[in-house]
Amino acid sequence: LAAGRTALPENVEADARSYFNSNFGSGSKLAELKDLKIEVSEAGDQLTLSASASMPTRFMRVFGKDTVAVAASTVIDRTVRQMELALVLDNTGSMAGAAFTAMQSAAKDLVNIVYGDKETNANLYVAVVPFVSVVNIGTGHWSWLAATEAQYKYKAGTSGTNPYTPTNWKGCVMGRTGGLDQTDDPPATAPFKAYAYPKNSIDNDYGSTKRPGVDEKLSSGNNGYGPNLGCGPAITPLIQKKSDVIAALDGMGAWSRGGTAGNEGLAWGWRVLSPRWRGLWGGDTPATRPLDYKTADTDKVAVILTDGDNQVYDWLCQWKSSSSSPDCPSSPTAAPYVGPNGSDYTGFGRLDDFMGAGSTIAKGKVEFDKRMASICTKMKTEGIIIYSITFGATPSKSAQDLYKACATKTSYYYHSPDNATLRTVFRTIGIQLSNLRIAK
Repeated sequence: LAAGRTALPENVEADARSYFNSNFGSGSKLAELKDLKIEVSEAGDQLTLSASASMPTRFMRVFGKDTVAVAASTVIDRTVRQMELALVLDNTGSMAGAAFTAMQSAAKDLVNIVYGDKETNANLYVAVVPFVSVVNIGTGHWSWLAATEAQYKYKAGTSGTNPYTPTNWKGCVMGRTGGLDQTDDPPATAPFKAYAYPKNSIDNDYGSTKRPGVDEKLSSGNNGYGPNLGCGPAITPLIQKKSDVIAALDGMGAWSRGGTAGNEGLAWGWRVLSPRWRGLWGGDTPATRPLDYKTADTDKVAVILTDGDNQVYDWLCQWKSSSSSPDCPSSPTAAPYVGPNGSDYTGFGRLDDFMGAGSTIAKGKVEFDKRMASICTKMKTEGIIIYSITFGATPSKSAQDLYKACATKTSYYYHSPDNATLRTVFRTIGIQLSNLRIAK
């Protein structure tokens, strides 16, 4: 059991031998160890130990038998307690490239550890919550929008005004106002407003004058344009199949524009775990999930990762070489090539919209950080366990301090300066989320 609790599978054998040697007194008057075998399954979910020794006899010496062989074996299974786990992961453009691939691989390591060799576990449900400056709830949840918006479903060809012409709503929603962006209130209490990046000649010119009319591809990066600009992949709510969780991780991408709103990402990580949202998610999420807070023998866990600070972004201007008339020089250096109202459009509008005219990106960061800290506190009050990770060289000291304070324990916060360390961090968390029992 002691060896089974070691942090990483590759360390189990060395630790097991150390524990054994510390507790087994070998010697001619006690017992002479002949063999100690330690086997660890590839997924690290099972540990098999067997040992044999030669014991000196007392009474049997009269009959010429000085020793007797003895053996023992045990099998330890790592089994997951009933757990609802939300992986809240930064999908911003700064993650593009090797860093994003490393995050995906590391997150899949964690998933493989908690599932072991099984495709499903009756006690385990996992959600994936990608975030940029905005979060995608999925187009199937249009009924969560305010009535004035939901009636149109935001699909081309429906009655009413469609602000997404010539395309459709992708599924992103705005952060709620009046402090409701920091709660787990369900849509019946506080409905949502659909996210639509405003058409603007400076930083998001799209429509009939463009070829194509919209370009919202992941690969277009900062040069994309359209009403769904900056809208990433949809949430995968609590599901049971490991392969579906892996597919959700594979389906993520590093989406440009808007900025980084860890506060909004964590708020949705809370909502996929909140019993106030039970029965709302549909699809492969059972109507009985999420469970009540503090259900016996059940862990609700959120793991949040970012590679930077919470902040709005300001792309200087839109440059699209294939446009019929480019909006600005390919290398702009000064105004007026800045976002209207101070920044790109985000899940909270532009910088001046939620901070007041003439604000600064630095003040916007302080506001996002304050909101995230509030969400962290409320989640922990409900008994949700939070692991937090800052990744790479970009996160400032204040960002690292924020994420450290957000974690349930100081030991549940990790700063991973490089890709290799990140993998170790995710695997360590995966093992910590596992429980042990004796199988044989």
